[in-house]
Formats: sequence, C-alpha cells, structure tokens
Amino acid sequence: MSARIETRIAIGGLLLLAAIVALIQSRAEEPTSTDPRRSTFLHGPAGAAGLADGLGRLGIAVERQRRRYASLLDRGDSVTPTTAFAVLDPSEWLDKAEGIQLAQWPVRNGDLVLAGVGSDAAMACFGYRARAREVDSVQARSPAGGDSAATPWVSAMLARHQATEIVDSGSGALDLTRCAVPPIVRAETLLVSRSGRAIAVRLHPEGYAGAVTLVADGRLFSNRLIRETDAGVFALGLFAGRDSVVIFDERHHGFGPTGSLFDAAFEWSERSPWGWLTWQLTAVGLLLLLFSAIRFGPARPLDDRQRRSALEHVTALATALSAAQGHDTAIHLMIRGLARRLAADGRRLQDPDQLLVRLKPVLRTDRGRQALAQLQALTRPGQPAESVLTAANAVEDVWQDLRP
Repeated sequence: MSARIETRIAIGGLLLLAAIVALIQSRAEEPTSTDPRRSTFLHGPAGAAGLADGLGRLGIAVERQRRRYASLLDRGDSVTPTTAFAVLDPSEWLDKAEGIQLAQWPVRNGDLVLAGVGSDAAMACFGYRARAREVDSVQARSPAGGDSAATPWVSAMLARHQATEIVDSGSGALDLTRCAVPPIVRAETLLVSRSGRAIAVRLHPEGYAGAVTLVADGRLFSNRLIRETDAGVFALGLFAGRDSVVIFDERHHGFGPTGSLFDAAFEWSERSPWGWLTWQLTAVGLLLLLFSAIRFGPARPLDDRQRRSALEHVTALATALSAAQGHDTAIHLMIRGLARRLAADGRRLQDPDQLLVRLKPVLRTDRGRQALAQLQALTRPGQPAESVLTAANAVEDVWQDLRP
C-alpha cells in the first residue's frame, strides 16, 4: 500500500472521528454559561434574557440601548410617556457624570428602573444608595408578608442619604455637573427584608413624567431567580400594565455599538458544538494540506541528462564480456540480440549462421553487407579479444542498414 493511500485513510478516519464527536456533543446537554453579566442578550443563569422574552410575550416591545446616554436623551419625539428605561446591575459601574445624566430621563420621558450596586451613582440623585452585604444574604419579601419557599434571597440593601445635591466636577472646576434630589410625592415599598429594611422602592418625584424604581440587588432579574423563585412575578410586575416599550441598557454590559465580527464568531465557537466541529475540521484540513504536499513553492529545474545511445550500451557489454574471456559467447549473444530486435521469432533462432544467411538478401548498402560478412567470419570459434568490439560495431552497422 502506497504512502499516499495510507495518508488518505488516516485523514478519513480523523474526519469520521470528528463527525462522531460533534454528533455526541450536539445531542448532549449544552454547557451552562458562566457569564456573570445581567444582559438581556445572555441566556445563562446570570443573564436577563428571560425577562426580555417574558415582556415580549406580554406584548411589551423590547429595545436595547448600546450607545451613550446622550443619544438616548436626544431621541425626543420618538419616546412616549409609556417608555421605560432599565439599567440592570451594570457590569461597568456608572460614574457620577453618567448617573447625573441618566437621572434626567424620567423628568420628561417615562419610567426609570435602576438595579444593582453598579447603578448607585444614578440612585444617589433620588436620595438612595445601594449597599452590598459582605457577610450574608437576606430574603426579599413583600411588605405584606407571606414568606414561601420561593421567596428570593438578596445580598444588597437600599439606604437613604441626607445630601440634597450630587455634584460631579469632571476634569476640572469648569466642568461641574449636578443633580438636585427631587422632593418625593409618593414612595411605594416593593420589597423589604425581615427586619424591615428596603430592598426595592418605587418613587414618584414631584413634577416628573415617570416614576423611578430602585432595586438594591440586580440578581432579582437574573434568569435563574426568575425561573426558580417569585422574582419573576416581581420583575414582570414592574413593567406590566405600566409601559408599552422597555429599553435596556446594554452598553454597560460590554455590548457597545462597535465590535469585532471575528471576536463574536470566536466566542460563539467556544460555546457551541458546531463551533467545535468547525475548529476540528479546520485542523483536519491543515493536516491534509501538510501530508499531501510534496513540496511548497515552485518546482526546481532538474539537470539536463542525456541518455546513452544503443551503441554505447553494446560497446560496454562487449568490453565486459571481453574482460571475462567470453569472446565467442559475447559475439553469439550480440547476434541473438540483433535477432530479437528484428523480429519476434528471432528468439527461436539458435544458430547465428542461419540468421546471417537470412539477412544477406535484405541488406541495402555495401557497408551493411561488409558488416554482415565480418559477423559471418567472427562466428567461427577461437576469436581474439579484439573481435568482440569488432562484432559489436558490425552488429550496429547491420541494424542501422536494416532500419527503415
């Protein structure tokens, strides 16, 4: 079996193995995503895609904001009073400038929902701060009571502060931005701990077009808690019956307006069985290219070699037989070789004299006839060593005379 055939069999076996592995992975349970971001693009336990899907089933339109807040506030007429903006536990915490800017949303637009300690800079503009609990977690229950096995646990609380104005100096004293804590006409406590500390509140500031909902722990919007606890009822209840459109902030989860298609494809290939299959087939293709390639680059020219003529071969044979003292045998072998070249039945001619007699009538030149006469004389036994070379030249002359 040739090396090329063995290589093809090996590559075919690798392809079959890769296909079997991909089939097994595609039928197995998909690996659980460990991405901790509270993004509506993520379907893992920590993501918030379940909330977005639930809102869609309730007839509430879902949008994603992937640009800076300035572009959101500039939308103007495209935003209705029933449009809510939600910042769910941002992975990149809001700075003071962004918090002050975001606090302008409910003044002229719809509701604002702030969740998680990453939204603390915006919560401060409404008189509250979000504080994480370092030691343990507590149950988030309704103010009316009624704990159950499905009551969610949280690890952050809301706390009031006494400041009346939040100031951000930016890069210098001339870049001051500020937000004044508005007077609250009505405050609704949505979730509390067993000790009565606030976990989620809804504020109705004086003169604002929309309400402001503050949630201390953004995990209440995660896919896992929405599926396994009463957090799903709480999260959907914040928007159902109040809003027709919900805009989720995705920029602070790393989903900005720009990105690399290669990076996105690479991330997909890491978590998908079909992505692993693509990488395996790519590796097999590279191996196929490596094993099937004889050389890379242009072919190198070979040296120009000229083949020896038939006379040189005959002369070399005559010299070798002469050195072995086989003069008569050499002459007879050369005549028999001439017979094989002339006709197929020449192999059956055992007597050199019979062959030479047959050739005499068909020779066309005097040189050929002289060479034939030399061969007839050289067939007698007891020839000297020089006769072998003479016979070789004579055989070649006869052959050249008989060729058409």
